[in-house]
Amino acid sequence: MQLEEDMLSSQTYRVKRILIEHLFRFRLVGFGAKTKMGEGERFQLGTVGALTLSVVSSVSIVICNKALMSSLHFIFATTLTSWHLLVTFCSLHVALRMRFFEHKPFEQKAVMGFGILNGISIGLLNLSLGFNSVGFYQMTKLAIIPCTVLLETIFLGKRFSKRIQFSLGTLLLGVGIATVTDLQLNAMGSFLSFLAVITTCVAQIMTNTIQKKFKVSSTQLLYQSCPYQAATLLIAGPYLDKFLTSQNVFAFKYTTQVTVFIILSCLISISVNFSTFLVIGKTSPVTYQVLGHLKTCLVLAFGYILLQDPFSWRNILGILVAMLGMILYSYYCTLENQQKTVDAASQSSQGREGDSDPLINVENGGAVVSESVGQKSPAVWSKSKD
Repeated sequence: MQLEEDMLSSQTYRVKRILIEHLFRFRLVGFGAKTKMGEGERFQLGTVGALTLSVVSSVSIVICNKALMSSLHFIFATTLTSWHLLVTFCSLHVALRMRFFEHKPFEQKAVMGFGILNGISIGLLNLSLGFNSVGFYQMTKLAIIPCTVLLETIFLGKRFSKRIQFSLGTLLLGVGIATVTDLQLNAMGSFLSFLAVITTCVAQIMTNTIQKKFKVSSTQLLYQSCPYQAATLLIAGPYLDKFLTSQNVFAFKYTTQVTVFIILSCLISISVNFSTFLVIGKTSPVTYQVLGHLKTCLVLAFGYILLQDPFSWRNILGILVAMLGMILYSYYCTLENQQKTVDAASQSSQGREGDSDPLINVENGGAVVSESVGQKSPAVWSKSKD
């Protein structure tokens, strides 16, 4: 009798112990799920903030530069971009000194190659505009999205669903209707456009890849790559602008009004450059290009409203179709991201259930204890701990 009572009390104690462990483990899992949900919400808010900052800053700088180049006749785009990058680096250096972010050095060759490639892509885009008509230049910008999709599919193994492809096609069709007017082809302009598209796609893919590979933030990557981008354009900018405009940037008459607009453009560029790296790091190069075409439509609309630019029903139709493509792209991306989250959560829960199920251990433990107390009880405890 005493032996049976001891066995029963020992088994009852083990059952209680395992149930308490199961309850504690369940609470930890719940706490982890809440933490992940909180992190997901913060990530979504950060992404929305980055997209908003990118749109507002880009539209602002386009309007400012349009006034600077069209009204004040400062037409040195490449040199102006080099000043943008130089001011951005200086402002980030001040922010680093004030400990707003932490400097995280990584592979120097990757930073140097990335910075120089970014500078070259900017110069090639400007050359493309100089050698081609405005319509063909817009077609060059439209070609960046399918080229990025192709490169990511071939080299990174990414897959884009038919819904995403349809939404991207709708967006490109709308932007094409709204912006592409004439298509005048020439051999040199076509070659430069091809190089501009390839270098831009590779640079934007590298922006996303480097941030994930070396686990650096957009600010850290921008701070380290800015000097190389600025140096590339500072050296090539004056020669490139003189070649395209037949004017010397250093011989230009800098009035007070021109200087004020240049300073304003440089200040806005800090936000533009920062938001570019932020958006690509948080989303993808394709999403950044989609956002870029949304900016184009907004610039057209603001130009008509604020600057009384000529507008036609073709522009309106193109903007509406592009906005439909943008909405579809956002909607399908949200659906696919939610599906990925659900699949990941189900896989992790299945993994936890497969690793250890305390209720099964209780049953096994009871059966083992009833057979032999002295020899099998250590095995029961090791199972419950696993």
